[in-house]
Amino acid sequence: MLKGLTFLRDAATAAVMALPLSVQAAPHANTVVASVNGEEITLGHMIMARENLPQQYKQLPDEVLYNAILDQLIQQTALKQQLHGEVPHYVELSVENESRALLAADVIEMVMANATGEEALRAAYDRKYSTGDGGDEFHAAHILVETEEEAKKIKMELEDGADFATTAKARSTGPSGPSGGDLGWFGLGSMVPEFEEAVLAMRSGDISDPVKTQFGWHVILLRERRKSAAPSFDEVRGELEQELRTRAVEDRVNALTAEATIERPEVEGLDPAMIKDLGLVRN
Repeated sequence: MLKGLTFLRDAATAAVMALPLSVQAAPHANTVVASVNGEEITLGHMIMARENLPQQYKQLPDEVLYNAILDQLIQQTALKQQLHGEVPHYVELSVENESRALLAADVIEMVMANATGEEALRAAYDRKYSTGDGGDEFHAAHILVETEEEAKKIKMELEDGADFATTAKARSTGPSGPSGGDLGWFGLGSMVPEFEEAVLAMRSGDISDPVKTQFGWHVILLRERRKSAAPSFDEVRGELEQELRTRAVEDRVNALTAEATIERPEVEGLDPAMIKDLGLVRN
């Protein structure tokens, strides 16, 4: 009877071994592809190593890249084993930072994915373009100079009848000077905030008081303003998706930080410049 059971067990084992490869378990992330002194390297390790390579290396043939990555992981494993399990503090901190960043990025991806459904996109389009137009557009010209005094002087000359284009060609330091200071048509968000704020308060034909921006002092002529036609949904779909994603992430981050218990203790002797001192984490 025992011999019969043994025969059946051996026959079953042989049958399993004879199964075609196609019905055996397929390789997965935890499949061991090498070991170094008993420490395993898995297919998952190789996948993530490839993912973090510069794009030009990813273009190499799969077999070449497979062997190169595996060789590198084997060599790195042999090298790090020389520390006999002791992990330097700076490595621990780097791993914690990387883990934190990757996990936070996962949450951000989930938030963004949930923010751009078709219904949400249509609602965003309706809110933004419910009036049937694409917002204000402006046709302006400007004269750019270095000082407020010069800008005030030019404003007075223009009020006394000086031609704007001629003055811009002669006095403006900006790249539009040779064309009479003309900036063409532009919409909101195209100019720096101070310039845009001034234009929004103007009517067609107005000349502004001197306006200071990072580029210098401007005297602005608003030639004309108009309403642009509303774009189609498909034309602005990508823009709306980005706006919804950005807003969703900002809202989630603000909500989470508002709900969290956050403490920032006063640390005696702490100098902000200490964040440059690698010696503190390498000791």
